[in-house]
Amino acid sequence: MEETVFPKEVEIEGAAIAILWDDGHRSIYPHRMLRLRCQCASCVEEMTGRPRLDPDTVPDEVRAVDQMPVGNYALQFLWSDTHYTGIYTFRFLRSICACIPCNEARAQRGD
Repeated sequence: MEETVFPKEVEIEGAAIAILWDDGHRSIYPHRMLRLRCQCASCVEEMTGRPRLDPDTVPDEVRAVDQMPVGNYALQFLWSDTHYTGIYTFRFLRSICACIPCNEARAQRGD
């Protein structure tokens, strides 16, 4: 089982959300991509895991307006489309990092 890494810094930038992890890794998440990955009950069917969120209903220009920690395991974002119920665990955020080293590691593991 992988050890959880924790964010040292979370910055809401113009085009993306940047997270600097305590292991020195830096992840960049485009706003809309992260909004579309929300796992809350409004966005994902709880029993089946089937997506409920229609991507066409999320504006192209959606942005994170603010963020706050949830316990010692997740972040919650307030989105410009007024959505705020999603909780993004640190493990989930790190698992969807799209940088080249993370993509290569996933490919090697067969994820």
